[in-house]
Amino acid sequence: MTNEQISELFAKQSIRDVLSRYCRGLDRMDKAMAYSVFHADAPVNYFDIFEGTGHGFIDWVWGSHEAMQCHSHQINNVLVEVQGDTASSEAYVTVTLQMKPELTEKPTEILARGRYLDKWKCIDGVWAINERLHIVDAQSTYHPAHIETKAESRRDTEDASYQFITQ
Repeated sequence: MTNEQISELFAKQSIRDVLSRYCRGLDRMDKAMAYSVFHADAPVNYFDIFEGTGHGFIDWVWGSHEAMQCHSHQINNVLVEVQGDTASSEAYVTVTLQMKPELTEKPTEILARGRYLDKWKCIDGVWAINERLHIVDAQSTYHPAHIETKAESRRDTEDASYQFITQ
């Protein structure tokens, strides 16, 4: 394996780790982690939801997520193309949003499936999103008979994952 191939594999894994930190930052309500995913002035377009910068999106989504009982973001099917210190990726995302019961007439869960189309830039060895398009492919709203959140699942840095995984 050549040094160039090793560098490309390292870049791809670094980008996948950043995508995972995006989900973790949102789901654990760790704003510093969520901010770290984007370059400060990175433009983002979440069609019909938000258009601005990555950090602006994090600020906006914080209020939305605080009004929810819980939320869970999963990323898979990640395709990354690396060109030196830049890259582009497509990552499929599934988001489950559970509304607080006191804010809705009946239990409400929203399930959205889509894709993140990201452009990346590596600065001083750190990969971060330089531009994002969020595409919603399908979205459904359900009214389950009951929504329950388990005590061991926390939306803060007291979640067990912070004791198991170090930065």
